[in-house]
Amino acid sequence: MGGVYLIAILVMLVSLFVSWRLKSKFAQYSQVGLHSGISGREIAEMMLADHNIRDVRVISTEGQLTDHYNPADKTVNLSEGVYASRSAAAAAVAAHECGHAVQHATAYSMLKFRSAMVPALSVASRYMQWIIIIGIFMINTSVIPLTIGVALFALTTLFSFITLPVEFDASSRALAWMDRRGVVTTQEHAMAKDSLKWAALTYVVAAIGSLATLLYYVSLLMGRRD
Repeated sequence: MGGVYLIAILVMLVSLFVSWRLKSKFAQYSQVGLHSGISGREIAEMMLADHNIRDVRVISTEGQLTDHYNPADKTVNLSEGVYASRSAAAAAVAAHECGHAVQHATAYSMLKFRSAMVPALSVASRYMQWIIIIGIFMINTSVIPLTIGVALFALTTLFSFITLPVEFDASSRALAWMDRRGVVTTQEHAMAKDSLKWAALTYVVAAIGSLATLLYYVSLLMGRRD
């Protein structure tokens, strides 16, 4: 059991480091103006047009690092620090989010699989923690509630790992397009790639953290059954 706690602490520390590193890299590269002088919004619109995607809007959203693609209303949502910014960091983020739009338009298999899981995940997330808490309190009486809770948590962990190839692929599409289009210099491309690397690592750490937590709950369940 002590090993599980140690892993949890390590994952938490790594998560804090990666989050700090991402924010510092974004701040650093946000100060580097693009040689092309185009904004995050313009980058996004160009990438969508180049992929013949005409039904996706590029809009501004509040907050920092709140950028995302919404397949429900087909919008690329760029944070205030990306939408109007003309920096290497903004170019990386805008192109990445458009990478998700391209995935959607081309029916990328892993994105379809991930999207298909969302309804079940929504239900699981709503009740999972309560079921797990009840299951832990009732573990000496019945293992059924905790078993159900573990099964639901396993679903969220699977979702975390399915998210990884989706994010990596979106970044690959973004970097490849920026190269082909020539919207960034070699140095700016390296900065964009570094930004996306640290962003991807946040998903990797989250997936590992979810797996570590799942293993902890499984150890509780197996300990009771033994």
